[in-house]
Amino acid sequence: MLESMLSALAHDLPEGLVESLIPLFLLSLGGLWVGAQNALAGGGSFVTIPALMALGLSPLEANVTSTVALYPGQVISGVLGLRSAEREGAADDLLSSILINLSGGALGGWLLLKTPSPVFREMLPWLVLSATLIFIWGSFRNKGRGRVPEASPPKVLTQSAQFLIAIYGGYFGGGIGFLILATLSFTQLSQRHASHIKNALVAVINTSAVIVLASSTLLIRPHALALGVGAVFGFLAGSHLIGTLKDQYLRMFVIVIGCLLTAGLFIQA
Repeated sequence: MLESMLSALAHDLPEGLVESLIPLFLLSLGGLWVGAQNALAGGGSFVTIPALMALGLSPLEANVTSTVALYPGQVISGVLGLRSAEREGAADDLLSSILINLSGGALGGWLLLKTPSPVFREMLPWLVLSATLIFIWGSFRNKGRGRVPEASPPKVLTQSAQFLIAIYGGYFGGGIGFLILATLSFTQLSQRHASHIKNALVAVINTSAVIVLASSTLLIRPHALALGVGAVFGFLAGSHLIGTLKDQYLRMFVIVIGCLLTAGLFIQA
């Protein structure tokens, strides 16, 4: 009886609907992985961009759609990071950093919309290669545990670096977390506090970028919705796993994905 009911339901559905929903369902399942990956190690764009391109999106559409889809999970991460930083007294000068990153992220998003799709296709392999190298550097460099810098660099220098990183983040966010941590490593913040601030700033950068990109025709909304829903649940699951799982293996997986994606994009270019 159940089989006949399902058969009748499938018969009543518009032709081609099931075939169109299956890729979105698989994309949502992939979002679970990406959300958990971002919560534990980062590098989710290395997975989302090729997955969206495999579904027929152009590189520019895939980048815009991925940025918007992953934003809700980044907001959750940013709010949690900001609350932790405030509780621990590590949020000094955060307002000025938020304003700098909002303006930089908006500028990066605007530049992305002004980039012709063929030009972005040529740039994409180099952007992914750069992000992969940044991820490798951030994963394996000596973080100097317990070492406190003798003196912080001039504030104008760190703020200028934040602005440039925010532009990059609004344009192409791969590896942005490690770039932010690199600038924060020159301050008096501990690694734990810097990580909290980093999560908040990533959300801020993508807030302005998403405002710019949300009305773009390059945003493929059904794909963004499917990916975003899965990513939110994946982030929540990954947040519960932080501190209980070693992320070395996941980081290695991200690096392998980045290297394979870079090679594939260069071959196709």
